[in-house]
Amino acid sequence: MNDSLEIKEINLREAFRYMGYKGGEINQGILDLTDQCEKALLKAIKPRMVYRVFDIMNTHEGVEVKNTPLIFRGKDIKAHLENCGRAILMCVTLSAEADRLIRSYEAESMEKAFITDTLASAAVEQACEKAEEIIKKQVGDYSYTWRFSPGYGDFPLEVQKDFLNVTEAAKRIGLNITDSLILIPRKSVTAVMGISEEPIPPKRRGCICCNMRDKCQYRKDGNHCGF
Repeated sequence: MNDSLEIKEINLREAFRYMGYKGGEINQGILDLTDQCEKALLKAIKPRMVYRVFDIMNTHEGVEVKNTPLIFRGKDIKAHLENCGRAILMCVTLSAEADRLIRSYEAESMEKAFITDTLASAAVEQACEKAEEIIKKQVGDYSYTWRFSPGYGDFPLEVQKDFLNVTEAAKRIGLNITDSLILIPRKSVTAVMGISEEPIPPKRRGCICCNMRDKCQYRKDGNHCGF
């Protein structure tokens, strides 16, 4: 399987949402700087993906991922995978080049660093969406849950190390994890999608599933973006 993903342009509407813009006119200086940062980021990044599909089973400990050491603990991930007999474990990264570009801008201009960081957050979400499309085409015509990542709700981050091991993420796409459970490269995502033979009712995702939830101006103001 080709691990590479192609992103030709970044969803600027999403990026500006991450920046805290709530509609209205954006001044030309910010637009020009965003355009400059977008071009630099698109030139730098090398988005990649890897995934594996496993049978799963509910146990008293949690959701057992068959033939692996993984047990997904927490009521939220258990509810997410309800009525699913299999699960997709996926990893996506923009590559270390995104981290290097953001760090270089931090020494030059914090404004450029902030804009590039939010652009990269939008880009990794787009990469996940592309990966999801590819996975569904390859796995087949089933019902799928949306992506649910370690750290959402009570799904513990501690699962990440075994998650990366069973997907061979370090070898395949250069994705690693620190002792403090931070993914490296930083603009990376791990996620679980359930596979069901039966239709899965749609559910609103909400703030818990947004990769900008800790920085979101909407949340700080007590509002919601509608995600």
